[in-house]
Amino acid sequence: MGLPFSIPSFDPCVNEVSEWLETSVRYILNLEKNLVDLERTMEELKAKRDDLSRRLTIEEGRGLQRLAEFEVWLNRVVIVEKEVSDILYDRDVQLQRMCLFGFCSMSLLSSHRYGKSVFLTLGKVEELKNKEFNVIAAQAQTPGVEEQPLEPIIVGQETMLEKAWKHLMEDGVGIMGIYGMGGVGKTTLLTQINNKFSNDRRGFDYVIWVVVSKDSQMEEIQEEIAEKVGRNGEEWKQMDRRQKTSCLFKFLKEKSFVLFLDDIWEKVDLAEIGVPDPRKQKGCKLAFTTRSVDVCARMGVERPMEVQCLADNDAFDFFQTKVGETTLGSDPGIPELAREVAKKCCGLPLALKIIGETMSSKTKVQEWRHAIHVLNSYAAEFFGMDDKILPLLKYSYDSLKEEDVKSCLLYCALYPEDAEIVKDDLIEQLICENIIDGSEGIEKAEDKGYDIIGSLARASLLMEGEDDFGRGVVRMHDVVREMALWIASELGTQKEAFIVRAGVGLREIPKVKNWNIVRRMSLMDNRIVHLVGSPECMELTTFLMGLGGYGSFWNQLEDISSEFFNYMPKLVVLDLSRNRSLSELPEGISNLVSLRYLNLSATSIRCLPKKVLQELKKLIHLDLENTSKLESIAGISSLYNLKVLKLRGSDFPWDLDTVKELETLEHLEILTTSFNVSPTLEQFLSSLRLMSRTRFLRICDNFETSPNRHLESTGISLLGSMDRLREFRIMRCRIPEIKIGRICSFLSLVTVSIIGCESLRELTFLMFAPNLRTLRIAGIKDIEDIINKEKACEVEESGNVPFQKLNDLSLEYLPKLKNIYWSPVPFPCLEEIYVWGCPNLKKLPLHSKSGKQGVNGCIIRYKSPGWIKDVEWEDQATKLRFLSSSCLEEDQEE
Repeated sequence: MGLPFSIPSFDPCVNEVSEWLETSVRYILNLEKNLVDLERTMEELKAKRDDLSRRLTIEEGRGLQRLAEFEVWLNRVVIVEKEVSDILYDRDVQLQRMCLFGFCSMSLLSSHRYGKSVFLTLGKVEELKNKEFNVIAAQAQTPGVEEQPLEPIIVGQETMLEKAWKHLMEDGVGIMGIYGMGGVGKTTLLTQINNKFSNDRRGFDYVIWVVVSKDSQMEEIQEEIAEKVGRNGEEWKQMDRRQKTSCLFKFLKEKSFVLFLDDIWEKVDLAEIGVPDPRKQKGCKLAFTTRSVDVCARMGVERPMEVQCLADNDAFDFFQTKVGETTLGSDPGIPELAREVAKKCCGLPLALKIIGETMSSKTKVQEWRHAIHVLNSYAAEFFGMDDKILPLLKYSYDSLKEEDVKSCLLYCALYPEDAEIVKDDLIEQLICENIIDGSEGIEKAEDKGYDIIGSLARASLLMEGEDDFGRGVVRMHDVVREMALWIASELGTQKEAFIVRAGVGLREIPKVKNWNIVRRMSLMDNRIVHLVGSPECMELTTFLMGLGGYGSFWNQLEDISSEFFNYMPKLVVLDLSRNRSLSELPEGISNLVSLRYLNLSATSIRCLPKKVLQELKKLIHLDLENTSKLESIAGISSLYNLKVLKLRGSDFPWDLDTVKELETLEHLEILTTSFNVSPTLEQFLSSLRLMSRTRFLRICDNFETSPNRHLESTGISLLGSMDRLREFRIMRCRIPEIKIGRICSFLSLVTVSIIGCESLRELTFLMFAPNLRTLRIAGIKDIEDIINKEKACEVEESGNVPFQKLNDLSLEYLPKLKNIYWSPVPFPCLEEIYVWGCPNLKKLPLHSKSGKQGVNGCIIRYKSPGWIKDVEWEDQATKLRFLSSSCLEEDQEE
């Protein structure tokens, strides 16, 4: 329809205006009709889209893949649908502007723009609606494997690669977890596995690689997986989170895939992302790397694989490849120095790589010697350490959520390199430092300490093990230790705040520019003989001068000047242990008004000055174990806040006053002690208060050289609850029996050793130790029964079965022993029975199901082949079971 009037044409400009007005009027006059057509056509387009989408779902379910042309069409529909929605939203406002029965507008320019948009969008919708598709999906083109960039295989990890590949390809394995400390080569290993698929896909539709950073969210992982499988088009972008999860799940459940997730820090919820569980979905695999074995457990991995540091020779071979033959051959002295530098990396591939590359240009022996000096004194200053190695390891530290766990890791750095840190010793210090809260009792705090240490071990920041005495220990990797020292010194900006010069052979205390900023100092494992001077350490809380683990020498401290401790008002922990030449404490130690922990074990201390005892009001932990020259602990009642007192191996002469003093310590929770047989022993054993707090008890006599006749007729009486007793030893005593009261129990007792005792005929009290792990009985000439049937009958009636948690049973030179127990018992945890010199022990209380089962099941070790031949077995099955796992220790007749 043209304009209802005409404008004479005299000028081209006038003609253009005329054409614009005519078009604008057309947009306005046809606006209402075009809006109706737009809404109707859009509904038809959506219906067509929905029909084709349902058809697409069916075809994709048959394994076909949508055509790119159809994907583009779907994306355009999504875009135009949004445009139409926006237009219709403004419809009422625009129509209200119309006047003269729709022939004009109160805002001509606005109505022109709106009408033009309606007209053009209607054209788009009609074009999309009229598009015909004979085919919307075709046979899928399998995408190629995204090969990851990779350095050559790290020397020494070829075996690990083969093991990991074989494990992942096992039919029953859906998820494989690879864990280890930062920089150990986990990503390299996973990359090698991924790249193996580039040559042979092994029938998988998709091989998907996703790098998961420390701060990655589930949405980011989901988006990357969707992109790798081609599900990230415009339609995907318009979906909400729930719809994306459903869409991805429906797609992947019809496919076979291998999903690699590199460097995950928390559990990845596969269901939340939309990834089918590979443990339930045949033909699907998931492999991931993490620094925490906890993450492996939460991801449902039954057999996680640990990537460990390289062995010494492999580490040096790898280091040499980074240094290069030219540099190594530039001077005859360099190869030996290079081996020493490589050793400082402790097999960590990241450190070997960075330090090796740094040294590749060092062709002078002097440069290599300087490098060793820097690595020994303050490794963080070595080129590349503070920007490439330590920050990467710090990610593990930063991921620790609890501050007490972080503080524990930093505390471990106070110990020397490669030290075996006894867990119990470490926890005791952490409690006294208030890193672990001890307000609810020492034992609860100790449990918390073990949980903290476990968290660090599972995060690959500490390594757990046992020392030669069976004690639980932890070790720090040297590079992790350097990282901890770096963090503790405020990333190297305050090196004197955290002074650690442990195990470096110092002969005098190090020089410090500013003592007032020192917070912790460790001088463990050195050759310092004298502590002199009066340093003003107003912020010092920790001073360690003991032996950290197993050094090659004892500490040599002989004396401490009286004024040395004058200016240490905040000192909380003081460790002077294993300084054998230290025989007395300076009176100045009484200035340590904040002291909570004092360790004098394995020193030659003779006594504790009364003035010192009177002033250390906050002391809660005093260790005097193995102080062989200690003469008295008189005055100890002044330490009225004392919670832990350790006297094991300190054979000072007990008297009645000592027992009475200890009974006045109302906060005492833990006591360890050794007793030489004396009349005072009976007073101690009859003190229910002290016995209920005793954790270790050794009773010793020497009846051959200095016999004490007191116990020969009375025996030992254990009358009350001893539920904190963990280890009980009786040595060289002449006692007829060990008596127990009706309320006696040993719920915590795990180790019992009874050696060289005469007159003792049975050990029925062991019936009251349900958690016993280790039992050694040796050199007892008169013992006939371990558990006597008559004495145990009352307990047996209540259904109490002994030795439910026993691991090791050792029976040595017991010539009259006939019975361990009168009938077979399960021994479900028993790993080993050792028998020597027990000719009358003809029957063992075993049946065919007794002892620990499996590959590492229970074995019997013995020294006499004649003994094993005479054993009377419960039945043939029992005989076959234990004879096949028995071991002749030495070919010798009893």
